[in-house]
Amino acid sequence: MYKAERAAEIAAAQARYDEQLLRYPNVVGTGIGYRQRAGRPTDELCLVVMVSQKLKREELAPGTILPRALDGLPIDVIETGDFAV
Repeated sequence: MYKAERAAEIAAAQARYDEQLLRYPNVVGTGIGYRQRAGRPTDELCLVVMVSQKLKREELAPGTILPRALDGLPIDVIETGDFAV
C-alpha cells in the first residue's frame, strides 16, 4: 500500500476515534506519524496517541488501557507532556 493511501486510511480512523481517544486519562492529542521503537522512528505509519505521561500497563486501571490497534491500524503511544493553549 502506498504511504499516501495508508495516511488517508489512518486519517479516517483518527476522525472516527479522536473523540473517544481523548476521553482516556492522560491523552492530550492524536495524530499520524511513524511508529517509534526504542525511541527511534520506523517506516511504519500509524495512529499516534499523545499522552501527558506514559505509564506501564500494570499501572493503569483495566478500563483505561488504550487499544493497540483500531480497525486493524496500529496505535503508537508517545509521551509529550501537557500542551499549553
